[in-house]
Amino acid sequence: TMPPNQEVDALRRVPLFQPIEPRRLKLLAFTSERLVFNPGQDVVRQGDPGDAAYIILAGEADVLIDNNGTMIPVARLDENAVIGEIAILTGVPRTATVRAVGELTALRIGKDTFFKLITDIPDIGMEIMKELARRLERTTTELQKAKSAA
Repeated sequence: TMPPNQEVDALRRVPLFQPIEPRRLKLLAFTSERLVFNPGQDVVRQGDPGDAAYIILAGEADVLIDNNGTMIPVARLDENAVIGEIAILTGVPRTATVRAVGELTALRIGKDTFFKLITDIPDIGMEIMKELARRLERTTTELQKAKSAA
């Protein structure tokens, strides 16, 4: 397993967490749970409640959207990507399924911890809003493409 300071380094590389001071990142790393997912295993599933956010420490994941039973890939995530933060911020169920491509190591940050970060550090909330807008645009484009190909 990775020593905690390595997890702090990993968190420091996450663009979303840039505004967080080091002391607080240490606490975040300490209160987070490290998980390993097997290839093809789902990190989160579309429609599930958003109970945590995940930071990818190693590996890649596909973001898939269920369109009438067909799983459409809309994005690929790699190291330092944040998964599931939008479900926490908005309270809506998971908007997509995220599936490990190969073996994936992620840090799981509980909903309460993550929500406290957003409320204490407004910059993070703003960044999530921007990311939400970008994602919405990208997903809409991919779904249009999939529909016209069908």
